[in-house]
Amino acid sequence: MKKIFMKMDIPLFILMILYIILGLVMILSASSISAVLRYNVSTYYFFIRQFLFEFVTFLVGFVILRYSTGRYKFPVYCYIGVVLVLLMLVFSLGIVAGGAQSWLDLGFFNLQPSEFAKSALILFMGVFYNSSLKKNHNFSYQLIPIVIAIVIFFFVAMEPDFGGAVIIAGIVFFTFLIIPFEEKSKLNLIKWIGFGAILGAIVLLYSGSEIFNSAQLSRLKFQTPCERYTEDTGYQVCNGFIAYHNGGLFGKGLGNSSQKYLYLPEAHTDFIFPILVEELGLIVGILVILGYVYMLYRILKIGKNALSVRNSLICYGTFIYLLLHLLINLMGTLALIPLTGVPVPFLSYGGSFNMNVILMMFIILRISYENKEGRENREIARLSQDRF
Repeated sequence: MKKIFMKMDIPLFILMILYIILGLVMILSASSISAVLRYNVSTYYFFIRQFLFEFVTFLVGFVILRYSTGRYKFPVYCYIGVVLVLLMLVFSLGIVAGGAQSWLDLGFFNLQPSEFAKSALILFMGVFYNSSLKKNHNFSYQLIPIVIAIVIFFFVAMEPDFGGAVIIAGIVFFTFLIIPFEEKSKLNLIKWIGFGAILGAIVLLYSGSEIFNSAQLSRLKFQTPCERYTEDTGYQVCNGFIAYHNGGLFGKGLGNSSQKYLYLPEAHTDFIFPILVEELGLIVGILVILGYVYMLYRILKIGKNALSVRNSLICYGTFIYLLLHLLINLMGTLALIPLTGVPVPFLSYGGSFNMNVILMMFIILRISYENKEGRENREIARLSQDRF
């Protein structure tokens, strides 16, 4: 294990730990009031749960660090199958929250299959195309991940979880564009994706399913939220604006947010960033965003140096995954796009989401180790050849 730590991307690992610690601190601060007044639980309820989720995930992550990505094929195929089953179970056994039937109640934990679908698709595309490109399979075979992705997209859209569905579509589409296909094959696949999307939309429209419920439709009215402060369409985002304004450059001090006093009902989830700015200030908020930019840069760099299509696609898919969550959340809280209830990586409360983000980061760290180990082995082989 020591050898792996010495050769993996240490800056990325340290950055992940710093963001997890910052997230735990902000969740404790943002949820302390609503935990007591709204949920009638301990002040530390959400903090403790998040800590336990992340502690268990870290233990699994250390196992992942020891597991070669070359052995992912069978586990990943099983993983995508389990996710499809869970997404189907949501429609019969799922619980409703926020107008969407997206969770399975496991007693100790509400599992959200759509979050696991994101990581499953990233891993599946990496493993599948790494194998299929080597074996030069025919066009129809290359469509398998796209068909599975379309099925998952419509399962999630029908919950309805439009934000999750958009992120899934974005991950698959942009990752697909990176796959080193021949130009003709890629264009044909894009045509089939477009055809499948149109066909699926027609099926949904005539199936009687509500893609958007009334609460989600109201979010399409997102501009000038403070003019609609007394309405559901403006209340939450306007209070986010107030949090940003209250923070100023240096913030009101950790724990001193006024907007977390039930003005922002989701202060510890979707609106964690406005609370961070209110308490720690705009300067810290900008530094946090710059930290995310550096994190994304390191993931891209690892993907560029990857020794296989599988590892490259996993890195690029994770990059898109994190970037879309950041952009959709921040732009939503700034009323630049409709608010869709998308959490911030590492900072927002959420077991399923953060478990997946952390596990994908550990896989990226494993890939960074394999990159360095592979380069060193190649250099040793080259020197040996030169000697003889």
